[in-house]
Amino acid sequence: MKTFEHTSITEIPTDGANVHAFKITGHLDDDASEELAEHMNSVFDSGEEVNMLLDLTAFTGSDWDAMFDGDVLESRYRALKHVKRYAVIGAPERASKMIGMMDKVIPVEAKAFDKTDMDAAWAFVGAKPLSAAA
Repeated sequence: MKTFEHTSITEIPTDGANVHAFKITGHLDDDASEELAEHMNSVFDSGEEVNMLLDLTAFTGSDWDAMFDGDVLESRYRALKHVKRYAVIGAPERASKMIGMMDKVIPVEAKAFDKTDMDAAWAFVGAKPLSAAA
């Protein structure tokens, strides 16, 4: 199975057909953000509902201007329609708080999990990783 990979982002193969999981390692630059957005936009083109998991336990930061890329904005907007559950493992404290707040106002069930709660995050999205990459 071909998986997505671009510099700091590696897709984690899962046992869930509609679960897309990614590990972000180090610094997330503009190009990686845009490539992931384009990848997810192609997933959203299928029209199916998906669950997503981001493992940020090795994440060190990102380029702020990546948020304003057209493909990134489009994928975030489209995620509101196509993503049912969204789990983030090891998010920085501010991001965790924002995820908790956004869960109350968007149609996506979003949860932040501590790095010690990986199993709970995977259970939340309804899948398990197929490799030790997670």
